[in-house]
Amino acid sequence: MRKKCFLTLALAALMALSLAACGGEEAKRQETTVRYGIAGAWDSLMPYNSVSASNYARLIYDKLYDRLVFVHEDGSLSPRAAESWESVDGGMAAVFHLNQNAVFHDGVPATAQCWVDTFRLMTNPECPTLGRSQFSVFAGTDENGAALSDGSVAAEALDEWTLKLTFKSITTPEEFLLARNREFYVLPMHLLEDVAPADVMAMPLWEAPVGSGPLMFEEELVGSRLTLTANTDYQLGAPGFDKLVITVMDKSSLLTSLISGDLDYYAIGASVSDENAEAARQAGLTVLEGEVPTSFFELMLNNETVPAPIRQAIDLALDKELLCEQNTGELGVVTDTSMLSGAGHSTWRRDVGAAKELVASTPMDTRELMLATTSNRAGLAALMQQNLAEAGITVTIETVDSATLFSGMTDGAYDLAIASHTPSALPLWFTESRLKPGNNIFHIGEEALQRYAVELSAIHNAADDEARGAAIKALEEHLAEEKPFLPLWFARSLHVQSPTVEGIDYGSASCSNENVWAWSKA
Repeated sequence: MRKKCFLTLALAALMALSLAACGGEEAKRQETTVRYGIAGAWDSLMPYNSVSASNYARLIYDKLYDRLVFVHEDGSLSPRAAESWESVDGGMAAVFHLNQNAVFHDGVPATAQCWVDTFRLMTNPECPTLGRSQFSVFAGTDENGAALSDGSVAAEALDEWTLKLTFKSITTPEEFLLARNREFYVLPMHLLEDVAPADVMAMPLWEAPVGSGPLMFEEELVGSRLTLTANTDYQLGAPGFDKLVITVMDKSSLLTSLISGDLDYYAIGASVSDENAEAARQAGLTVLEGEVPTSFFELMLNNETVPAPIRQAIDLALDKELLCEQNTGELGVVTDTSMLSGAGHSTWRRDVGAAKELVASTPMDTRELMLATTSNRAGLAALMQQNLAEAGITVTIETVDSATLFSGMTDGAYDLAIASHTPSALPLWFTESRLKPGNNIFHIGEEALQRYAVELSAIHNAADDEARGAAIKALEEHLAEEKPFLPLWFARSLHVQSPTVEGIDYGSASCSNENVWAWSKA
């Protein structure tokens, strides 16, 4: 009997030790924190109230709120809030079948009606929505994205988990998602029911927001630090860590902080220059090379002050190969198109003699042009200045911040400006947005804008792939002739692999989304 009691006590002790060990492991797991660096601060925690609409802000919204899909680096799509989708009504609408396990952070289901009510509220003219123009693709809205009448935006809940969106023109679900996915999030409409549209943006809710994304709000030090906790109920799975602490820091400190162990990862995709990649390798970190271009460089042109022949001359005078190499090392490829599918298929060639002839035969009020650049591209601007001087084009450089550069181009203060953008697999991701009267940053004449509008419409209304291809070719030929802007090069990125976090999809961060639900802290 005493032997039996001893065995019983021994087993009980072992169980207690086992439970204590499990409890210790659980406690340790609960303390797991991913330290995340970011070079730019978010300006709001309400996704439809961002003045900047920057990728830094979008990466915050991507974690707190849910989007319909996840966009990969190569332009392919995988489910998030939507499990599947299809085109209906002859291509004029798309139906999204939502994940029935999607819930807000307070446990309320994130149904199709929540998406519909979100769209109706954000298109309500009385609601001070920033970035409302993104809604202009939907039937029932005006050119600014405002609803034509109460609830007229064409968003419909076919049942609890099926969302239908109707467009103004033929649009495949894939085209819509590639172009707009990062702009649309579902809001907790059950917390907004009794709030007047005009008062929505001023609600205390946005100081501690409730979303349905993979992470939940815990604490914010405005403009400096944001602490988020894992949403264990997220429909794609709980993140393999408990907290994500996002710290705003100088861009030059991101890599050094990763090397020193103060960070586990930094946005966007832990990208690193070719020069700094060697420092990462010497520190024992793995550097991954992106497979798809993540940057598109262009020279923006003021078509009002720079005549078409001079625009042609600038294109011929620039040594794009040298500029590209200086900027990207071996990661760039010169292009004569803004379409990602054209990367690596350039017919461009430098011809300074032909550029000189165009300059000599083209009357201008002044031969001196103002080139705007940000400080990190001052070297590129200086090299462009030398290239253009060889063709008889005098350029003065003004170094400004990004906001001043774009506002100066819009206002007509600058003749030229160096800019870069994140490309998309969508064929018209860039040209369509830039060749519209409402976004005439190139100061294109009204007649030319109308012609572009006709060509863009022909692409959208093409009956089949062959007709669409022919319409795109016609647009490309027109762009090559007029050169409202100059495509320069596409560039791939280098990513420093986190030594402590597994499961990161580095390249897809360039699409303003990160698969944090698949991350796990070692």
